[in-house]
Amino acid sequence: MQTRQELIQSCASIIWIASALHAAVNFGQYPYGGFILNRPTLSRRWIPEPGTKEYDEMVKSPQTAYLRTITPKRQTIIDLTVIEILSRHASDEIYLGERDNPNWTSDSKALESFKKFGSKLAEIEGKITARNNDSNKKNRYGPVQLPYTLLLPTSEEGLTFRGIPNSISI
Repeated sequence: MQTRQELIQSCASIIWIASALHAAVNFGQYPYGGFILNRPTLSRRWIPEPGTKEYDEMVKSPQTAYLRTITPKRQTIIDLTVIEILSRHASDEIYLGERDNPNWTSDSKALESFKKFGSKLAEIEGKITARNNDSNKKNRYGPVQLPYTLLLPTSEEGLTFRGIPNSISI
């Protein structure tokens, strides 16, 4: 790195990847992947070739053939348990724009910048919430009536499908 701008860009990229990007990918997987038929973790059979007994079975009853192919019950329970655990927020989670110690620095410029950053995150959360409540934006809700929540900065404890922790914690 040769310039201050390059350092800023590198730090911004690291913060983005280790916070918001990871949160959007991680906390968004359970609503879809928590139903194993949407995302089976393995296939126990090849796609059947025409003219075989397995192909005839698939044509006759696609659902039965599919269920014989995807992840068995025991493995499904393990997979779903892992996805649920990884998608939960801990009770002591610290979110982007928060600190667990109010005296983390005595530098007034850093404190002011951090306060400004927290205000910007609150503004973003307000915009997302307003868009979710805007009936003119019908793409915000699908047939299941789930609002967009993935990049809402804050969350409560548990399986909430929202929140951007300060860092990745596994």
